Amino acid sequence: MLITASQVLRGPRGEHISDGAVLVEAGIIVAVGTRRAVEQQAQPTAVHFDYPGCTVLPGLINCHVHLAFDGGPDLVSTVRETPDAALLDGMAKRVRQLLYSGVTTVRDLGDRDGLAIHLRDRVNRGEEIGPRIVAAGPPITPPRGHCWFLGGEAEGEQQLRQRVQHNADMGADVIKVMASGGQITPNSPPMWQTQFTKKDLQIVVDQASRLGLPVAAHAHGTHAIQTAVNAGVATIEHCTWLQDGGGGYDTQDAVARTMAERGIYACVAWPPDWQGFMARLGAERADMVVNRFQWMARVGIPLIPGTDAGLPRSGFTDFAEALKLYTHVGYTADQVIEMATTTSAQALGLHRVGQLVAGHSADILVVEGDPTTNLDNLSQRQEILIRGVPTMK
Repeated sequence: MLITASQVLRGPRGEHISDGAVLVEAGIIVAVGTRRAVEQQAQPTAVHFDYPGCTVLPGLINCHVHLAFDGGPDLVSTVRETPDAALLDGMAKRVRQLLYSGVTTVRDLGDRDGLAIHLRDRVNRGEEIGPRIVAAGPPITPPRGHCWFLGGEAEGEQQLRQRVQHNADMGADVIKVMASGGQITPNSPPMWQTQFTKKDLQIVVDQASRLGLPVAAHAHGTHAIQTAVNAGVATIEHCTWLQDGGGGYDTQDAVARTMAERGIYACVAWPPDWQGFMARLGAERADMVVNRFQWMARVGIPLIPGTDAGLPRSGFTDFAEALKLYTHVGYTADQVIEMATTTSAQALGLHRVGQLVAGHSADILVVEGDPTTNLDNLSQRQEILIRGVPTMK
């Protein structure tokens, strides 16, 4: 398959090819370059798709979703009471919505009973159409802690190690741990409150490391962030920097610098309707949020985008809109595209996605115009390929 367009973005910022082309064979990229150079490498029988006025770029990566959640007003009861088969059907529908929004890789950070792992395997076998899935299984939480209803409760060293081992045995790609409380679980600790000690989190990280798995820590409170960073997690989810007791932020330069130095990524996981979210916060609080983003950027914390899709007011269909949050806080459009492709692939430890280079999987997005000057163009999708298979034709 030969794909030509007015512009090809390799993935890393600044690597633009005018009048470019991508050659795909058996789902793998075999050549990327100028139209003239790549056409010379294509076999006469290659199927040629030409997109004048369009840009070819790597498929987008959404680093934080919950496929088991339907976004409804009582999602806790729904996910607890829905039979496996019906829940899987809903998850398959939602993963297709992600794909058709331009997302070719998604990280699911908490399901019930490993159903996202099961769905991942069905997609990999070709039984379902969808993006590649990086799955955590049930998140580890204390008894009756945040998201306990997903089945990942554990306390004490033996149980924590057993829970990590159990998720690994199910086939988890990453271990999710709830370092702080949250909002959706009735009667669980509040968002700012730390749920595990540093020793507990070190046990989780140690056991996961023995099994070759990274750890993603849900952490809203500053103390929980510090505890997770000191324990050596790979990513901080939400990374809200809430002060003890809530009601404001407590940004700690020393903790942030440690994150930057160790390459610990922050996935703030804001929804596509981030503007509505800011409006509900109010102007003063919204300004504080923008300042917090800008502070993290200045310190050098690497950011990766996610949406927490599945929660109320966060759907699966408009990832491009969610990415505009980052231009709002000061990133350029080409920085955001790099963040949502190359940087996210690096953060998730994926070595064959996130860039258009020979040897990588042909996970490709084609959009009208130039998204490096206007992210709105990411919504003008002309084609989406997953593993070299067109999904829109």
